[in-house]
Amino acid sequence: MPTPPVSELSTRARDVFRMVVEGYLAHGTPVGSKTLATEGGLNLSPASIRSVLAELEQLGLLAAPHTSAGRLPTTSGLRLFVDGMMQVAEPSPEERRVIEQRLSAPGPVEAALEATSALLSDISGAAGMVMVPRREPRLVQLSLVSLAPDRALAVLVGEDGNIENRIVALDAPVPQSALDQAGNYITARLAGRTLAEAAVSMRAELAAGRTQLDSASRDLVERGLAVWSEDAARRPVLIVRGAANLLDESTLGDIERVRQLLDDLESKQAVAELLESARASEATRIFIGAENRLFALTGSSVIASPYRDREGKVVGVLGVIGPTRLNYARVVPMVDFTARSLGKLIG
Repeated sequence: MPTPPVSELSTRARDVFRMVVEGYLAHGTPVGSKTLATEGGLNLSPASIRSVLAELEQLGLLAAPHTSAGRLPTTSGLRLFVDGMMQVAEPSPEERRVIEQRLSAPGPVEAALEATSALLSDISGAAGMVMVPRREPRLVQLSLVSLAPDRALAVLVGEDGNIENRIVALDAPVPQSALDQAGNYITARLAGRTLAEAAVSMRAELAAGRTQLDSASRDLVERGLAVWSEDAARRPVLIVRGAANLLDESTLGDIERVRQLLDDLESKQAVAELLESARASEATRIFIGAENRLFALTGSSVIASPYRDREGKVVGVLGVIGPTRLNYARVVPMVDFTARSLGKLIG
């Protein structure tokens, strides 16, 4: 049976339906007619409430897990609520400030992506996910700056104007003159190549002794090549944080479902494919339970949003995954704002 639009529900059916859904999202348990009669302020008798619940069940919007239990929203019911009845709660100025502050902490872009995933987990109480493209930019310049006796900062400028920062570990203090020499040497050999491509010719020169680098600069170049040339292959496609949040009291009776979900997150490939499908979206997308093949068995929902650079090009996708009783009204705008904030940071 096709799901009816909200406009076709009577006023009392909408009121009862909303209370059942909001009760389920808040507590994760069925909502019974007694609760609705005593706490709902509906001005309906228990008999009238039971009649409305039966009507909503016939429409496929609610279901009863047991004969004597209350009602839960079905996947169709949650979709109707999310699309037609939910009132989102936009992030407060303080929440926006906290999000922007956490994402803009100093460090390389990978650290920002890790922070984003952890932030989404904290916001939703579920698991946060960030998908990044597996690519290595073509570079035009590399500069090295001393941070501490055992660390240097590499500043990489791409052909597209993007800038990335990476930390290089040092065994011993290196003078800034050696850092400058190593940076100039690498920059001269980039010529629109990726670091991995330029590394091939640089290693050949170093092995053949065809350079004028002093020993400190040479060691720095070799150390950097060992890290940078493998960066593209090692850069994660999907970062997941907060999976432990999926194990709470409400899941104790359904451990097998949660185990399946954790297995899906561990393999990452299927989840990455789902997030990839959100790349073309203009706004945040919501995948509820059995609407998606991947989560048909685990009864989970995904809220995903693409994040773009300053030119509007999609860079990746971020989101959260959790039980279908996610607080959609709060999490959806939070995910959307986080996506826009991350895009400004790395764009």
